[in-house]
Amino acid sequence: MSPAARDGSSDAMGGLDRAAAILGAFDATHRELTLAALVERSGMPRSTTHRTADRMIRLGWLDKPREKYRIGNRLFEISSLAPIRHELREAVLPFLQDLHNATKTTVQLGVLDGTQILVVEKITGHRPSPVLSQAGGTIPAYCSGLGRAILAYRDRATVDAVLGAGMPARTSRTLTSPVAVLRELTAIPDQGWALDREEGNVGVTCVAAPIFGPLGDVVAALSVTGPSKLVHANRIGPAVRLAGAAASRAYSTRR
Repeated sequence: MSPAARDGSSDAMGGLDRAAAILGAFDATHRELTLAALVERSGMPRSTTHRTADRMIRLGWLDKPREKYRIGNRLFEISSLAPIRHELREAVLPFLQDLHNATKTTVQLGVLDGTQILVVEKITGHRPSPVLSQAGGTIPAYCSGLGRAILAYRDRATVDAVLGAGMPARTSRTLTSPVAVLRELTAIPDQGWALDREEGNVGVTCVAAPIFGPLGDVVAALSVTGPSKLVHANRIGPAVRLAGAAASRAYSTRR
């Protein structure tokens, strides 16, 4: 939330700032909002919020089928044009599908976004896990397989920024020491995959592998994530590593 939004000074905000404040009010747990909730979460005056939201409805940025606002279809159409979806997702999707068919377990594609992992794609099949983020959601990089698969190949400044942003324990197994996480990251290149052993969610294990771009830089990661009793690193790790390598070749060829 911008300083202008926090102090209610809408005059200091431009139209795009007001629209951004409203869009920022939505997240994975707040997909539909009443006007009162939108006012509270955007930090803007009620009249400004109402006027801006009405304009966004006309633009197709918001929708309001009944008493609650939600993200409009036009933003979905625009987001599909972003390189992260149009290029990366399309190149990697066949390998995600192959991995899902082979493991019968949830597979995900993620990229590093600041200190978080943005989930770009997710295939769940008939047994979706309610504890996992949906596509478009975020998960911490420091304690996720996807995050570690990427951080293992990023520069030290990026790693330090992620670990320095806070490492709260999400479960009793979460590694909250930078030294411990750095030790994990060091082992990933030789092993070929990263592992999250119930660190993000109790009872859930994630095995992930990096995806590289044409210049050899890591651009994303893919993973198999599911119940710990079904996801065993020694069995699934080689398949995840091979999928990551194949996805890297496909993505690099498209660039």
